[in-house]
Amino acid sequence: MAEHIVFLDRSTLQASVRRPAFEHTWQEYATTAAAQTVERLQDATIAISNKVPVRADALAQLPKLRMIAVAATGYDLIDVPACRERGIAVANIRNYARHTVPEHTFALILALRRSLLEYRLDVERGRWQEVDQFCFFDHPIRDLYGSTIGIFGEGVIGQGTAAIARAFGMRVLFAAHPLAGAGGGEFTPVEHLLAESDIVTLHCPLTAENRHMIGPDELSKMKRSAILINTARGGLVDEQALATALKQGLIAGAGFDVLSKEPPKGGNPLLELRLPNFILTPHVAWASDGAMQFLADQLIDNIELFVRGTPQHLVT
Repeated sequence: MAEHIVFLDRSTLQASVRRPAFEHTWQEYATTAAAQTVERLQDATIAISNKVPVRADALAQLPKLRMIAVAATGYDLIDVPACRERGIAVANIRNYARHTVPEHTFALILALRRSLLEYRLDVERGRWQEVDQFCFFDHPIRDLYGSTIGIFGEGVIGQGTAAIARAFGMRVLFAAHPLAGAGGGEFTPVEHLLAESDIVTLHCPLTAENRHMIGPDELSKMKRSAILINTARGGLVDEQALATALKQGLIAGAGFDVLSKEPPKGGNPLLELRLPNFILTPHVAWASDGAMQFLADQLIDNIELFVRGTPQHLVT
């Protein structure tokens, strides 16, 4: 019997998606609201979702579903335990963002460490024309060389970030956690990492255990000259605490590509900030042309290998 594949949010992937090399029917939607999920997956044997939640209550109404192919690395929107109970395979994408996310991370770091937004704004306001010499020094400019970066998450993206940091001549610390050390390497206790790092950057998945892992206490332990980068998941940081810390000057700046709810139609304290030492981009660190095509190709590879009986990248 032919597989029936339904892509719930095709518009989230701006790349060419080939059709699987087996008998199937294909249906795709630009976007799907949570309330539409069951109706659209009613006859599906394989679902593709990037950011559409598929929870236990929906799964209970989808007896034909055999696989969920997640068009991303993070799978926190899928009820994996419920899928496991029902024998539904869940596969995610691996390693597609190993270059693009670290590059975006360092774009944020460099802009903040060298006060690029402040200097650009000054030039737009005519400040350069007003001075009596060839340049002006209104904002701090800090080298990366010799500074310390603290990384939460030692996976492919964390390691990619570390490699760029070392190329800049930075000292690299990885945050210790309960599973740290299983794969070897040295890890730094979180309190020490926060106290010693000039830059703290997050590259770990969001779980129930690490939600708001960076909150008021953690921010208070950071250097006043330090910056916080988050290109992972918004829920890792207490956003109200961060907004307060930035307003009070408890840390020097922050660069974020993610928020706890996306799109942030209900508002968010970080959206209200009008500070030159805070940069917010709309969850695009992953979205280089090359990375998206790699993702699209691996997405179909995952589906084909599952149907062939040799699945890869399963999280169930």
